[in-house]
Amino acid sequence: MWKKTNAMRQLDTLGLAYEVRSYEVDESDLSAPTVAAKIGLEAAQTFKTLVARGDRTGVLLACIPGDAELDLKALAQVSGNKRVELVPLKEVFDLTGYIRGGVSPLGAKKTYPVFLDEMAEVFEVISISPGQRGLQMLLRPADLQLATQAKLGALGRYSSEV
Repeated sequence: MWKKTNAMRQLDTLGLAYEVRSYEVDESDLSAPTVAAKIGLEAAQTFKTLVARGDRTGVLLACIPGDAELDLKALAQVSGNKRVELVPLKEVFDLTGYIRGGVSPLGAKKTYPVFLDEMAEVFEVISISPGQRGLQMLLRPADLQLATQAKLGALGRYSSEV
């Protein structure tokens, strides 16, 4: 059995529904498509949260489908930055309190602006990390938006576009 995470507690406080699914963690493959397969969802429905830094806004979080790559130029445009780059992995824990493979757009140790790929709206339910490897949290995209005040935008690049 799992313990409630800060992300789950944040949704509970707001009265928003979610479902938790657990999976076996493979340290050698923390990819979103692998996690999606383990919890019975499509990679496109399993969103990963990436930590980035804008030249104007500072740290921000981007939630994109598991089958996409982050388009840094698109994120810069949507977030009001001239330039955005991913935060080095070694800084992620200090900034968020989360480790790679367990970063959540909810419940980080500091509140950062969240940007959600507009593909989230295609699905009735999407999956995000609740802040712990081995767990995924399923919730309605509108509820994630409400809980994080996320701004929607086209943030993902897909292999056919790369």
